[in-house]
Amino acid sequence: MNKKLKILLLEDDTVLASSLLDLLEEENYDVTLVNDGEEVLEATYEEKYDLYLFDINVPLLNGKETLKLLRDAQDNTPTFFITALIDTKSTLEGFDCGCDDYIKKPFDPDELLARVKATLKRRNPTINYKNISFDLLENRVFQDEKEVALGSVEKDVFSLLIKNIGLTVNKTDFFDYMNKPSDTALRVLISKLKKTFDLNITNIKGIGYKLEEL
Repeated sequence: MNKKLKILLLEDDTVLASSLLDLLEEENYDVTLVNDGEEVLEATYEEKYDLYLFDINVPLLNGKETLKLLRDAQDNTPTFFITALIDTKSTLEGFDCGCDDYIKKPFDPDELLARVKATLKRRNPTINYKNISFDLLENRVFQDEKEVALGSVEKDVFSLLIKNIGLTVNKTDFFDYMNKPSDTALRVLISKLKKTFDLNITNIKGIGYKLEEL
């Protein structure tokens, strides 16, 4: 149960990879960096991602070969190729492999973020609950169409609850986002959220908390 949208980045250029990591993590994305196509296959076996950003010219399996294998395995995760190869032949080959878009090197960081945000926005709609809406991409909470200011930890706790409506969230999952985790501190946070949003949150004794379905 992660509050951040997950991106798998395939890039073997250490300088560019570092820049991309910084850029994306500053936007609150959870980024996994791998260096070659085989590492992509290992990573996607273990985790589910919201977006793939693949360089093409990487060791072992290149980006196109890797994406073709993923598509053959019915993995339809949106994929951008970040590459200097933008001639017509390479572009057509990339789309034939199943890519959704190309980002040309060198790229404008704002353009990259705009395309990433637009793609993730389409796949990650707002969660609505009573008079509350939670923008998954922007990580913003609204009540009666007005934004509610929450502290970072409060927002993380709220995020776990609203992403798992009707399911019990283990208290250890909440603890991961707390500076000084304890049962008492968590109980205080939950109580505050209940009062702020008039939420029906059930304490599953000794286990965690559940935001009840409407």
